[in-house]
Amino acid sequence: MIKIKTLSNGLRVVTEQMEGVRSVSVGVWVNAGSVFEDENNSGISHFIEHMLFKGTERRSATDIAVEMDSIGGNLNAFTAKECTCFYAKVMDRHIGQAVDILADLLLESKFEEEATEREKGVVCEEIYMTFDNPEDLVFEMGSALFFENSSLMRPILGTEETIRSFDKAKMREYMATHYTAENMVVCCTGSFDEQEFERLIDESFGKVASGSRKAAAEHKPERGMRVGFAEKDNEQVHICMTFPGYPLGSREYYALAVLSNVIGGSMSSRMFQRIREQMGLAYSVYTYPMAYRGIGCMCAYAGSGDKQAVKVLKLMIEELEKVIDNGISEEELHRCKEQLKGSYVLGFESTSSHMNAIGKCLLLQDKEYSFEATLSAIDCVTMEQTEAVAHEVLNPDRLSFSAVGRVGAIEGDMRAAMEAFWEKHGQA
Repeated sequence: MIKIKTLSNGLRVVTEQMEGVRSVSVGVWVNAGSVFEDENNSGISHFIEHMLFKGTERRSATDIAVEMDSIGGNLNAFTAKECTCFYAKVMDRHIGQAVDILADLLLESKFEEEATEREKGVVCEEIYMTFDNPEDLVFEMGSALFFENSSLMRPILGTEETIRSFDKAKMREYMATHYTAENMVVCCTGSFDEQEFERLIDESFGKVASGSRKAAAEHKPERGMRVGFAEKDNEQVHICMTFPGYPLGSREYYALAVLSNVIGGSMSSRMFQRIREQMGLAYSVYTYPMAYRGIGCMCAYAGSGDKQAVKVLKLMIEELEKVIDNGISEEELHRCKEQLKGSYVLGFESTSSHMNAIGKCLLLQDKEYSFEATLSAIDCVTMEQTEAVAHEVLNPDRLSFSAVGRVGAIEGDMRAAMEAFWEKHGQA
């Protein structure tokens, strides 16, 4: 049973007891991500995530790592476009240390100048790594094109220029605005004593300062197909098409998830079977939906050698056109719904997966998460819904296309293929 409590300072706490486990996962979700940044502080949410592990008033960076290892636990964090999450997973008897360490990181970090300068180098290397990974780069390009002129276009990592500009004052200022009680959710799932956990949170997080909740700006992709190419001396050309989708919590998102599964989201999907299994033209080919507050998207990806990349792109377009023109079959609908439910259930059997789902839902959607409602929403997807979603989403009038690799000799052919797709199915 999920329980939600709000502390006197406005901090929301959500818990779920789980039977038959000996672990507990504790997460602190913060309404801070790249959508809240601008051109002057791009990447600061992610940089602060790094810096909170570099030493507090009571613990050095080494102390933090040694203490968590000494209790056999896992401590980590991640930054997304709309949120940052700090989390620990430990044996149930160590929940007190987990909460204390997380509170120490978020409330008592020192931001020492030497550690800050050192971490700038680490994060810049992370940025360079993205540029050296063509699959990461093609998605970054696609996102920048699709979300052009909105805050969602900004990279989570920021840029080398902005990273080099960060100092203690700038980080403190950002945290004072976003790391407030109303902008945070503490989540605990697994094996724990409820009263003891409430006491721990009151003592550790009850002193978090209050502040107004930050709302991300609304986003609406501009009409017109956008195309981008990046020349890199890779063995493969990496292709990404980004289509409009649906926001978090929307009914249509589940129909899109099923549709994506039919097109390229599983081993039995159309793109995977035709391009990889029948034609042998790619190792990796897939589609997946993404959902944010107020908007979403669906990406289609393939990586293939430059000699067959144009053919792969045309085959991807052919499979999309078949769905637009003819829809999907009842057998595909049933199979992909069952595959989605199975993947969802199997991926939901740990305390950490519960913590992720419950904490994120409360932070971003202001509601209690329901496992059963999610399964029901997948079950309720109909042929009529998938047909309506296909015609709305697969319309290339709001499509972005990006390609990374040895594209110089084939850029014209790729543009022609995309333009033919747009002329046939766009402007609807």
